[in-house]
Amino acid sequence: MLATGGTIASKESGHGLSPAITSEEILGYVPAVGELCQVEARQLMNLDSTNITPSHWLEIAKAIQDAYQDYDGFVVTHGTDTMAYTAAGLSYLIQDSPKPIVITGSQKSICLDDTDARMNLYNSFLYAADRDSHDVSLVFDGRVILGTRARKERTKSYNAFSSVDYPEVAVIRDGKLIRYLAPRSYSYGAEPVFYDNLEERVLLLTLIPGMGAEALRQLKDSYQAVILQSFGVGGLPGGSAGALAQAMGEWLEAGKTIVMMTQVPYEGSDMSVYQVGQQVKEKYQLMEAYNMTLEAATAKLMWVLGQSTQPSQIREMFYRPVQHDVIC
Repeated sequence: MLATGGTIASKESGHGLSPAITSEEILGYVPAVGELCQVEARQLMNLDSTNITPSHWLEIAKAIQDAYQDYDGFVVTHGTDTMAYTAAGLSYLIQDSPKPIVITGSQKSICLDDTDARMNLYNSFLYAADRDSHDVSLVFDGRVILGTRARKERTKSYNAFSSVDYPEVAVIRDGKLIRYLAPRSYSYGAEPVFYDNLEERVLLLTLIPGMGAEALRQLKDSYQAVILQSFGVGGLPGGSAGALAQAMGEWLEAGKTIVMMTQVPYEGSDMSVYQVGQQVKEKYQLMEAYNMTLEAATAKLMWVLGQSTQPSQIREMFYRPVQHDVIC
């Protein structure tokens, strides 16, 4: 178990909750885990997940890589606010893993009586200890969700996470693991592929009605890529001749990468439907996220740009499915 902090490890500081409970203390609250497997705990960091950055994803991935041959699986405890980003990030940094890498946390501290932490932690070990569990997933409120498909949709409720546009892998009810999807099979001796580089200079710009192009222009020199969240199935205000399109062209001329996606949480984008999207996509060499989650699109773009600066290779890698992150 790799502990990173979050609400599950938090105590009242007098100035709000902050992570303070150690990895060993966390395990002490759920002694029943010892009936599932032998567990060793390591404290990687103790941060509010608001403060988790892509560099921490790399640190977690490196810790798993260093210990990969010594353990049958990994459980990462993490704050919920950026858990979906970390789950997506690890899905790209650790690919094709025969061993399970499970991320979990809670909406209330593990030291409270009415917490969801103890059940989430127990369920995570239950799933990680199953021989048919593989790759990166998020376990929360009895749901098992692919790391590339998870999104936090509620700030307080125990059922905080949903699987967006893809079925849940499994559910856990009354201590029983019920799989909805057949597990992926791995050949004997299969090894994962680890990556150790990310490009963090990725900007997210969410469009609102009447928004101009000034921000996009002014931020061009500070970022290597921008994700533009537009409306509905996808389009750009003003179409291919508008100010936003012209600013987008300036980004592309400077060798930057642009990804278009929708603000709508479910069902994805399709820029070919309306003229305001189709003409833009025909004129400019941008990419479209389709039904990727925002978290997956962001993490994947960071991973892709960390491996290549060649536009053709960037496009090929971005569209290559990883753990069902894009279906188009």
